[in-house]
Amino acid sequence: MADRSEPLLSHLADDHEVNKKTRSEELTFDKIVEESLSDFEFWQIFQIILVGLALLFDAQQIFITVYTDAYPKWHCVNHMICDPSASDICKLPRSAWEWDGGSKGRSVISEFGLECSSSLLRGMPSSAFYIGAIVGGFLLALIPDDSLGRKKLLVFSTFAMSITSISVSFSTNLWIYASLKFFIGFMRSQTWSYAVVLISERVSTKWRPRATMIPFALFVLGFMSLSGIAYLAQHSSWRFLYIYTAVPAAFYCIFLHVFTLESPRWLHMQGNDEEAIDVLKRMSPKKIAYLESISKLPLQHETSEQGPSYSIKDFFIRKWAFRRIMVVMIITFGLGISYYGVPLAARDINVNIYLSETLNALVELPTFVITPILLERFNRRSSLLINTLLGGGSGVLCFVLSVLGKTGIAFAFELGTFFCARIGFNLMAVYMVEMFPTCVRSSATMMFRQALVVGGACCPLIASIGRDLPAVSFAIFGLSMSGLGLFVLILPEKKGSSLCDSMEEQEKRDQALNSSYC
Repeated sequence: MADRSEPLLSHLADDHEVNKKTRSEELTFDKIVEESLSDFEFWQIFQIILVGLALLFDAQQIFITVYTDAYPKWHCVNHMICDPSASDICKLPRSAWEWDGGSKGRSVISEFGLECSSSLLRGMPSSAFYIGAIVGGFLLALIPDDSLGRKKLLVFSTFAMSITSISVSFSTNLWIYASLKFFIGFMRSQTWSYAVVLISERVSTKWRPRATMIPFALFVLGFMSLSGIAYLAQHSSWRFLYIYTAVPAAFYCIFLHVFTLESPRWLHMQGNDEEAIDVLKRMSPKKIAYLESISKLPLQHETSEQGPSYSIKDFFIRKWAFRRIMVVMIITFGLGISYYGVPLAARDINVNIYLSETLNALVELPTFVITPILLERFNRRSSLLINTLLGGGSGVLCFVLSVLGKTGIAFAFELGTFFCARIGFNLMAVYMVEMFPTCVRSSATMMFRQALVVGGACCPLIASIGRDLPAVSFAIFGLSMSGLGLFVLILPEKKGSSLCDSMEEQEKRDQALNSSYC
């Protein structure tokens, strides 16, 4: 009996050592985050809404030129030589016609005398905005992910955008106005990226699809609120529209700085595990006992002191990362052309501008209910592929019906194209976050946003073509979305995967997934 008990005791001792070792090995920060944020509690929702409000003000600055730079209505004063239904305003003497309302300061077009200028000159402020966003995106993308943190960058970006927007109201000519629009685009170029990364790193895998839709919904509310503000201020100068949107944004930045918590994953990557655990405690009070029980145990992590420093250059020295980010940018470029271009070209369809922009904003709201369902029930790739094909077909049908004179039905397909572009954008945003680790996630999101903005920068030129050949721009938008959407077949499937922190961890997980599929 003694002979049999010794091996048993020895086995138990060995099991104790193995369990102790296994517990230490399995205590990764990713598992701590997943466990502590497993419940979607009030403080998590509060933090998401607080950060997401940055996108509300961002949306207002993106679409504000739809109203401030719109071609205003005019009426004849001398009916002997002027007929508003047949006359060309540029071929009439200035004394023969007048702007509606008797004020030329309601639009940038009328105040700066651009009514007879080329479409390129009239679209220059909008193009300058997008060019500024492109330049800012490239320069800000050079900032390493381990430098300032998610919170500080978001506060700075939003505050700089609001101050520059206020200064726009003091523009005295088109060139100053376009220059300031460039700086607005530059300052807010990564507001969306900072906000989405900060939110996605503070929720668990289970709640990420739904949590990410909250800031997107706030973005749409910003779009909708802009329509309301513009309608109420339609009899005022275009300058007031910038003030009405930028001043609240400046005050919002104060609350953002005081109440927003930093990303626990970013703090962990910097070696600040104690502060990271404290953030998790504040976000999830019900898990305080759990967090205190593991706070003294050793964690597996790679800090900036222990491991290598990561930056945007890692996308160029690692083949898998380069291929992945390039495909993401190609797909996003196609979505960006449709998402930003369709509302801009909608004014070429004979519908009220305030009604059309409001309906476009309303169409976005159901996407935030549909997107989480798609993400939770279906694969990323198939959902995105089918959506882009439907959106592309809708854009082509919008063009065909518009040419046939069926404006009402064409506008319905315009809404369908915009609807699919928004869903595709939502899907791609969550998909992209899951494909890159914490150490370069901010840079990846910046490049994702860059591609979107480059697509938006092409929109004013494409939309201006529609004035000469009505609605052809919708066909271009649709074909771009569906054609470039086919590249999603190259990307790996990421449904249900948690977030990685380092490039090496991401590579190992991808290799494990590939081997399991084989």
